[in-house]
Amino acid sequence: MTADARPAAPPSEAFRLRASNYSLLTLRLLSARPEEVLPALGDQFRRAPGFLRFAPIAIGLDDLDGQEVDFAALVAGLRKLEILPIGVVGGPQTLRAAAAGAGLPTLRPTGQKETEVEAPSPVAAPPVAIAPPPEEAPRPAAARTLLVEQNVRAGQRIYAQGADLIVMGTVNAGAEVLADGHIHIYGTLRGRAVAGANEDPEARIFVQNFDPELVAIAGFYAVREGLQNASIGRTVAVRLEGEQLRFEPLG
Repeated sequence: MTADARPAAPPSEAFRLRASNYSLLTLRLLSARPEEVLPALGDQFRRAPGFLRFAPIAIGLDDLDGQEVDFAALVAGLRKLEILPIGVVGGPQTLRAAAAGAGLPTLRPTGQKETEVEAPSPVAAPPVAIAPPPEEAPRPAAARTLLVEQNVRAGQRIYAQGADLIVMGTVNAGAEVLADGHIHIYGTLRGRAVAGANEDPEARIFVQNFDPELVAIAGFYAVREGLQNASIGRTVAVRLEGEQLRFEPLG
């Protein structure tokens, strides 16, 4: 090695793996037959264009009582509708195994904070005793309300994760607002509003001028064609009663 030779610099970091927790919509299958599920979804898409378009979803299996599912056909049909299935939740092990064979892993809920994940070493390390982690100090509560002070444009999606959502302007046609809690819109709702996105049936939607493409609470929804004309253009509160949405005038 000459006097000027220096060791080569290590390559710069190209990636990091993180364990993260995201809220997803769940498509609960009530029928095991893709030929029944897919046309029903397609019909809703025709009545509410853009609903769930390119949305990642989990497929819920708890309601199928072990019935066999053609997951390959289901996945192909969902992607044709521009829905992106990423995994399954619930159901028996036999169904989850069949889903894995079609590229749908089992998703497990987690409440953990985002953390770094180390890539596994090519050589297995010998087992070591691991002491229990120390108790974490309590963290301050996160903000419970997301405030949007401008109009929500067509094609825009706003999600208040773990919080209520307040929109001071108009939600235009083709826009979507979602919240795990309540939604308050102090302008006109012309697009889509989804409250209780984390399956909270107590969530509500309050709108100053009600003229939506779609509203939903905890997975139960109504599209524009199915709304009562008496509610259109009014100040309205939307709540869930059982499995039915109720529309109540305010003021």
